[in-house]
Amino acid sequence: MLVWIDAVAADSAPPIFGLSLLERHLHGLRNLKPAPARIIIDLPPGTPEPKLGDKRLDRLPLEWRRGEASYVLRLVQVLAASSGQSLLILDATTLADARLPAVLAARTASTVVLSREKPDRAAIVYLAAGDRATLFEGQPQNTADLAAQLVETGRVPAFKDEEFNGFVRRLRRTLPYYLFSVESPARAAKLERFLFWSNYKGSTDLFTRYVYPPLVWLCVRPLARWRIHPNWVTLVSIVLALGAIPCWASGYFITGFVMAYGMSVLDSVDGKLARLTFTDSVSGNYLDHGLDMVHPPLWYLSWAYGLGIASEGWSSPLGQGAIAIFVLYVIDRLVLKIYPYVFKRAFHTHSRMDGLVRSFICRRNMSLPLFMLGYLVGLGREAFFLIVAWQAATTLYHAGRTFWILCVEKAQRQDRAPVEVAAKHVKVD
Repeated sequence: MLVWIDAVAADSAPPIFGLSLLERHLHGLRNLKPAPARIIIDLPPGTPEPKLGDKRLDRLPLEWRRGEASYVLRLVQVLAASSGQSLLILDATTLADARLPAVLAARTASTVVLSREKPDRAAIVYLAAGDRATLFEGQPQNTADLAAQLVETGRVPAFKDEEFNGFVRRLRRTLPYYLFSVESPARAAKLERFLFWSNYKGSTDLFTRYVYPPLVWLCVRPLARWRIHPNWVTLVSIVLALGAIPCWASGYFITGFVMAYGMSVLDSVDGKLARLTFTDSVSGNYLDHGLDMVHPPLWYLSWAYGLGIASEGWSSPLGQGAIAIFVLYVIDRLVLKIYPYVFKRAFHTHSRMDGLVRSFICRRNMSLPLFMLGYLVGLGREAFFLIVAWQAATTLYHAGRTFWILCVEKAQRQDRAPVEVAAKHVKVD
């Protein structure tokens, strides 16, 4: 496949989360299988090649041209260069869903993708191999004009919403594709908000959904503009998460709470930053998810130790409660591995009930404020035992539901789609 990116007017489009729209297009092409044979990029006359901030983009087969001719003439040149290959036409003044190139590359028929937000005229044109006869008439001035002409004349059909599988396993939600023109800083700011909220998981706890987002937003925007890699955020998060443990165990609970809340916010920041700037990595995923799995039971043990295990011993009610919550947490996590193994998606996407239950099950972001509140009013022990019971109820729910889904409902024998558990689709305005 040959890709043509018209970047002649790209200077008029402001960046989105620190990345130019050209860079965002290239990131969308980076994981195409098979990789594009050529990527031709037309720049304004006299413009030097832009510096791409990611070395992975330099590995793409990029060919830079200076777009001194009209759009039609440059289009004709690209059609001739494609030599019967499939051709993907992009515009560097549009913000395109990075999932679209792979979807279009897998198609056997020519397709035009139009913006789902009217009257936005953003468009992508995909021409199947050999499909060039009587392509266009008149003098289209840009890719949006070309796309509109192809659809209006019936030469190429428009892409339909139902043809796009928008389920994102990592986010546990369905996200329709997006395609927007970016013509001003005000428009770019709105689209940054749109992308930010689109990257929240469909099923998550109440604090992550309603309390932390303003703080996460304040962190993500400057970090993206400064091109800070999310792994650095994860490393700070690790230091805070592990640093809180000796503080609590030694009785310095307030210091531990401050560190824990800092970690909880950064735990949302690193994932958003990675997805919004295309800087997610295997090492980052291991660090982030590894920390999420390991630190909660260590926090619980340090809470109990700071409350009195050091003097009362592990055979005391407090010690037995600490051991119980540790064991229950491990069992709960093991149970939750069964559903993804069978269905290839998260447990809490099975039904709307399961998605809603995810909002208040016993997890770090919910148990931390409960324990802090109990400690501050002099009921630390009572709060801790309540969290132990809460973890037991969570484990029983997950185990019971898993048994029901697999052995009673036998959902694995059905072609069952994931349930949309997000509150609603995100709107730009």
